[in-house]
Amino acid sequence: MRTVVTATAAAVTAALATGAASVAAGRYASDAALKAPPGRPLPTEPRLTVHGTAAGQITLTRDLAALRPGRYGLAGDGSHAVVGPVLGTVEHGADTVVRRLERVTHGTLEAGDRAWFTPNLYVGNPGTALGLEYTDVEVPGELGPLPAWFVPGARPTWIVAVHGLAATREHAMNLMEPLHRRSVPVLAPAYRGDVGAPPSPDGLHHFGETEWRDVDAAVRYALDHGARQVVLLGWSTGATMALRTAALSGVRDRIAGLVLDSPVLSWETTLRALAAARRTPAALLPLAVRAAQGRAGLHGDRDTGTAGLHRPAVPTLILHGPDDTVAPWHLSRRLADTHARLVSLHAVRDAPHGAMWNADPADYEETLRRFMTPLV
Repeated sequence: MRTVVTATAAAVTAALATGAASVAAGRYASDAALKAPPGRPLPTEPRLTVHGTAAGQITLTRDLAALRPGRYGLAGDGSHAVVGPVLGTVEHGADTVVRRLERVTHGTLEAGDRAWFTPNLYVGNPGTALGLEYTDVEVPGELGPLPAWFVPGARPTWIVAVHGLAATREHAMNLMEPLHRRSVPVLAPAYRGDVGAPPSPDGLHHFGETEWRDVDAAVRYALDHGARQVVLLGWSTGATMALRTAALSGVRDRIAGLVLDSPVLSWETTLRALAAARRTPAALLPLAVRAAQGRAGLHGDRDTGTAGLHRPAVPTLILHGPDDTVAPWHLSRRLADTHARLVSLHAVRDAPHGAMWNADPADYEETLRRFMTPLV
């Protein structure tokens, strides 16, 4: 009898240990999204090795990321550069790719350095990076003051530009120059969890479920400081926040339009993608979703009352592409098909999450111009 009891106890202990390990693994996997640090790469973005630089060119590890068309920031630990397209006039090695090196913003790039592509071409602020007149302002947020950049313009319609997961408000600088040329004022706020902004009470990201209130505060700031109406422009989870603000804000009647770049329309799908990129076994991905729900109090994608948040009531432009591995393209396609009267979808191929502009800046800016013209 003692042998049976001992064996049973051992089995129960092993089961509990396995269960605890699974819960811990699910919690770790959920950190990929809930604790994504601003300005650091998502786990879907590979680190590339720098093999060397020469006048106007840089040689990188051959990878699908290194072969992307367009212009990107190349960030390393303590360095940032801007790289252009793959060079077709130079010899490439079997394991390397040569791209145009436009400039090194800060730091150095040496052979053997590890770096990753980022949508941010510019670092600093609109004055130092772009030479634009701008003002540092504070938006009164729910949790405290939110730092923001304001680039003035003569138009009565302001753009409120909201960065997304693992990014910073520097992302908005990609579009500040073309918008400034058209006299469109831009307000680029930080929100809870960003550097300089109040932290989220639990220290976690909420996929826009709480952060949208900071976007609402930015809209109210714009209206209080001269805007007749606003257009919300968001990337990734910033697009999610824009959708929520347009649906839930008490001043939503002053929101004239939405521009959604790589919108996260299913936080569960995005969390699974980020957890899988951390090499989480498929069997543990449901645990990562449950861990996120438990830790951050997130609503499930099919919860009653959330469906209406993805029904735009104003003209909406979605810029997205089928190569996005973080926020699935088919969900944007479905949204556009379901609400064809208000929603238009502009497809961008060969672009990673949140980097639709980078793949083809001229096409992106022209698409945005055509959309914005009747609104400003």
